[in-house]
Amino acid sequence: MTNPAESLVDLLDLEQIEVNIFRGRSPQESLQRVFGGQVAGQALVAAGRTTEGDRPVHSLHAYFLRPGRPGVPIVYQVERVRDGRSFTTRRVTAVQQGRTIFNLTASFHQPEQGSFEHQLPPAREVPDPESLPTVTEEIREHLGALPEQLERMARRQPFDIRYVDRLRWDPAEVEGAEPRSAVWMRAVGPLGDDPLVHTCALTYASDMTLLDAVRIPVEPLWGPRGFDMASLDHAMWFHRPFRADEWFLYDQESPIATGGRGLARGRIYDLEGRMLVSVVQEGLFRAL
Repeated sequence: MTNPAESLVDLLDLEQIEVNIFRGRSPQESLQRVFGGQVAGQALVAAGRTTEGDRPVHSLHAYFLRPGRPGVPIVYQVERVRDGRSFTTRRVTAVQQGRTIFNLTASFHQPEQGSFEHQLPPAREVPDPESLPTVTEEIREHLGALPEQLERMARRQPFDIRYVDRLRWDPAEVEGAEPRSAVWMRAVGPLGDDPLVHTCALTYASDMTLLDAVRIPVEPLWGPRGFDMASLDHAMWFHRPFRADEWFLYDQESPIATGGRGLARGRIYDLEGRMLVSVVQEGLFRAL
C-alpha cells in the first residue's frame, strides 16, 4: 500500500499542460465535494511553479466559489500579476468542467533580515504530541472498532492528528465549552526536501480542523452532524520556514459565529513554540 504521505506529494505534483496552465488530479472519494485543502494546496503549487523558486510564499488569500466534484480533474490557470524586486504575485483560477470553483492570490517574498521580532506564544500549555492518542485510537476506544468508511479514510489520511482535548461525543459535553480547539499534526511520512511541497502540504492540512472551533460550543465533533458546513474563504501568512512532516501545533479559536457564518482563526507553532503560520477562515453553517 502506498504511504499516504507519498500519495499527498503525488496529489500535489501537477501536470503542466500549457504555459501557466496546470492540471491536478481529484481522487474519487465518498465525500460530496472535493476537500478544500486539496484545491488550495494544488493552486499554490501551480502559482509556485511559475516563479523562479527562490522566493518562499509569504501569504495567500482564497475564495471557495463552488463545490468541486470528486474524481474530476481540476485545471489551474495562473496569471503572472507582478514580478518585483522583492515580491512576486500570482493569481490562480481553478476550473472544473468549465466552471470556476476556486480562486487564489499568492504572494512570494525574497527573504530578508528584519530589524526586530516578536510573537504571541501559544494560548496555553499543551501536552507533548507523543503523549496523546491519535484520532483513530480515540474513536476505536469509544466505538470499539472503526466503521468501515472511517477505516478506509484512516488508511488514506496523510496527516497524524492528535487533539489536545479529548473528543466530545455527547451533546451534554459541549455545554459551556469555549470555541477553541488545539491539535498536533504532522505528515505520516517524509515529504522530501522541496520547501514548496511542505508549504502546500501544510496549506492542505490547514483546512482539516480549523472550523472545529466554530462547532465546539454547539455539537460534538464526532457522530451525527446537525449542520452542513462549507469553507467560504481562507487566508494564510507564512512567517518562518518549516517542515510539514515534523510536529506542529495548530491552536484554533472562533471569535464569532452569526448569520449562518462562523469565523475561525489559527496560529501554527513548532515544538519549540516558534510561530510558523497564521490562518483565518470563514465557513458557512446551515442546519440539516
